[in-house]
Amino acid sequence: QVQLVESGGGLVQAGGSLRLSCAASGRSFSSYAMGWFRQAPGQEREFVAGINWSGGSTDYADSVKGRFTISRDNAKKTVNLQMSSLKPEDTAVYYCAATTARAVTNVAWGYNYWGQGTQVTVSS
Repeated sequence: QVQLVESGGGLVQAGGSLRLSCAASGRSFSSYAMGWFRQAPGQEREFVAGINWSGGSTDYADSVKGRFTISRDNAKKTVNLQMSSLKPEDTAVYYCAATTARAVTNVAWGYNYWGQGTQVTVSS
């Protein structure tokens, strides 16, 4: 069993930066691939970024490539999402997710565990 707790969300102006963190519990964290998803009001949950179990492979949605960076620290059981050059369309609730698979996956149904989400609001 894995529990995930996100932090770091907030209100930021367009062009600004935020760093989201996800703290995980459970002994198997280092063997899980991790992902970040987001959901805006009235929209479906969408993939943002993913990282494999070792941190050696990452994947990003086209909409965030070059602006967001995902990283993980297996010793600290954390995964981070550094977000830069934020746009109003990045406004959403951001969710951390874990999959028992080791490889990165960009589909929500591939993840077994989810955090409660953290709100990110980007003002224009």
